[in-house]
Amino acid sequence: MTLEPQDDAAEGSEQELSDAVNEALSEVEIDEVAVLTSDLQRVQAEYANYRKRVDRDRITANEITTAIVLSELLPVLDDISRADEHDELTGGFKAVADQLLAITTKFGLSQFSEVNVSFDPNIHEALMHSTSADVSETLVTQVLQPGYKFKERIIRPARVAVTDPES
Repeated sequence: MTLEPQDDAAEGSEQELSDAVNEALSEVEIDEVAVLTSDLQRVQAEYANYRKRVDRDRITANEITTAIVLSELLPVLDDISRADEHDELTGGFKAVADQLLAITTKFGLSQFSEVNVSFDPNIHEALMHSTSADVSETLVTQVLQPGYKFKERIIRPARVAVTDPES
């Protein structure tokens, strides 16, 4: 009879061992599900970031291409502007010039050529220089050739004459 209680104890310990193994296996299965879920979320986030990066690169490439085409048109726009200043732009040529200016404006090209503003080397190219006691900072006093920008990107700086204050 003394053997029976030992057998019961052995069966109980086997049952406890079996329960512990089952619990450990269920934890391992839960951990596998958690790991796979984590991997899936990481891959989804990487794909979302990839799509955003590709879309941003596509927009940038489109803007660069448009800026290149518009920069090639700048000499034509300069010729149109000079012809208009001398009243040589009439008839059908004026209509074509107006359409060309409207199209370039629609694409985001804008001209800048202000006088009596502070000289900014980022948007101005100084071709002539003088000094004067009448100014307190370096000013643009004459625009020799207007500058152009596409959206916020400077395509061509304005070529200007500047006046510095006397020392």
